[in-house]
Amino acid sequence: MTDSLRADGRTADQLRTVMIERGWSAHAEGSALVSFGGTKVLCTASFTNGVPRWLTGKGKGWVTAEYAMLPRATNSRNDRESIKGKVGGRTHEISRLIGRALRAVVDTKALGENTIVIDCDVLQADGGTRTAAITGAYVALADAIEWGRSQKFIAQRSAPLVDSVSAVSVGIIDGTPMLDLAYVEDVRAETDMNVVVTGRGLFVEVQGTAEGAPFDKRELDALLELGVNGCAQLRDIQAATLA
Repeated sequence: MTDSLRADGRTADQLRTVMIERGWSAHAEGSALVSFGGTKVLCTASFTNGVPRWLTGKGKGWVTAEYAMLPRATNSRNDRESIKGKVGGRTHEISRLIGRALRAVVDTKALGENTIVIDCDVLQADGGTRTAAITGAYVALADAIEWGRSQKFIAQRSAPLVDSVSAVSVGIIDGTPMLDLAYVEDVRAETDMNVVVTGRGLFVEVQGTAEGAPFDKRELDALLELGVNGCAQLRDIQAATLA
């Protein structure tokens, strides 16, 4: 494969530069500013002692997420969905995806009757906003849980986090499987996929679509291997950030 296949000269199996700035917000119980190359997402976790009415008295907590893009996160301005009067289908879908990904690694009984809401706001979009959001949201969640423990809302010996979780995009461009697609690659991809993986290497979710020609099992296996290896690198970055 030649470097010209990728706009930034990366190899097919190489992540963009990933940075996670922990504790970015002075007010949130947990926060992280995550960058996947030019994509930047601010993840803030808000801790509430108590749960939604439908969970009251069940001895379990709740973790959920909301996703949004700033009007000028892309190369042209988009109206705020609050002004439009309704949240778009894509926004709903990504919010639910982030929530599912986080709940997959949370023991809600160990969390106790507490609620953590993670807001993922895209400041700048250059492909992979949902995967960056999941990766950063985990760091914000971990810090919010420790805040709850410090305030004695969570028992000292409880372990609400059973694993870590991260996510990355993969795709096939000009017949070559590639990791962590920037926008210029994403729009050209024949196959586009998002892979959500726990720290132990277990799949939480795989979202894959043939944008052009259908893909075969060999290509699927290659994409999944790229995704798992990419998430293993992200896991290590998360762990170093939280150390």
